[in-house]
Amino acid sequence: MRTAFIAWQISRAANLPSGLIEQLFIAALFHDVGALTAEEKLSIRRNEVENVEPHCIFGEAFISHLPMFEPSAKIVRRHHKPWQEYEQTSADSLIFASQILYLADSVERLLDRNRYILLQGRDILSTISGWSSTLIHPQAVDIFKSVAAREDFWLDLVSPRLYSLLLHNGPFRNKVLPITDLMPISEMFRNLIDFRSPFTGTHSSGVAATASSIGLCLGITKTDIEFMEIAGNLHDLGKMAVPNSIINKPDKLTTDEFSIMRQHTYFTYSLLSMVGGMRQIAECAAFHHEKLDGSGYPFHIDASKISTGARIIAAADVFTAVAEDRPYRKGMARSDTISVLRGLSSKKHLDKNVVGVIESNYDAISASSVLRQKEARESYQRKFQINLN
Repeated sequence: MRTAFIAWQISRAANLPSGLIEQLFIAALFHDVGALTAEEKLSIRRNEVENVEPHCIFGEAFISHLPMFEPSAKIVRRHHKPWQEYEQTSADSLIFASQILYLADSVERLLDRNRYILLQGRDILSTISGWSSTLIHPQAVDIFKSVAAREDFWLDLVSPRLYSLLLHNGPFRNKVLPITDLMPISEMFRNLIDFRSPFTGTHSSGVAATASSIGLCLGITKTDIEFMEIAGNLHDLGKMAVPNSIINKPDKLTTDEFSIMRQHTYFTYSLLSMVGGMRQIAECAAFHHEKLDGSGYPFHIDASKISTGARIIAAADVFTAVAEDRPYRKGMARSDTISVLRGLSSKKHLDKNVVGVIESNYDAISASSVLRQKEARESYQRKFQINLN
């Protein structure tokens, strides 16, 4: 958010076209998505990574999943490229936007969280000025100087209300998306969630396909089926807050590790419910570890508050998880999968009607899930050259 704020302030001061400001803002929000783990992101921010090129390449691959974000993907691809490596006569607006992002990212990294912000501005400005014409476009540096002369810029940058400021005043404050745009966006986030690890590389794809198939068998509306698929894509969004050392652990988790893992549904809900119009999807996605008897997590709600959609996602998550390989076990066969689902249904952890639909339509539901996971696996291997077998 800080990088996006800096880039937004510079681009406004540069009087860039509104469309380019929006694409730069998106690029700034997503600029480090190619760093697939929280640990890698921290290493990049601390300048501990010698070769930053891979996360720029991966970032472009993630963002270019959406044609509407193609310019943003190009900006992300070049956000660590020094100005001196460009043809100096180029007037490409995306190059200048990339340079603004390079500058904004650099400023954010120079911030010292343990020092009062208004005591840092002069030193940061001095460092950035020293990079003019070599690392960063001189015009971008000059514009930044005018922005950095304002105390409100620095105070907003480190303010606890920065999220609110961007939400209510930023480039997308009045943006409304149709569901047709929401689906590919959910697929992009699905890839960000799953592609962190070969062990989870196809999980959300399988959950989305399974949930969609269950909804079709139950005869729910087309719109609700689309919601199920979007919720399936996003149900593990909160796992972005869980270290890969836990997600990739080859053994069962300790009590402490499982406590960390349990936070993921809370973050899924808190993130999705902040978006207007997403409450139904947020509940379906985030309640997948709630149980009908109230013993689930994180909210410990019972059957009276768990919607049909949430029950479908919960069953789809279990179905997909037990059928696929994990670091500590091989995927289960059909009979064992059905046995697990029946057992959870008898304990009032899963909805018996939803489990019954899975059992009655097992082959069709399984085939849909396998096909979707195959497509995700091929995409993973093609874009990131990682073997999921």
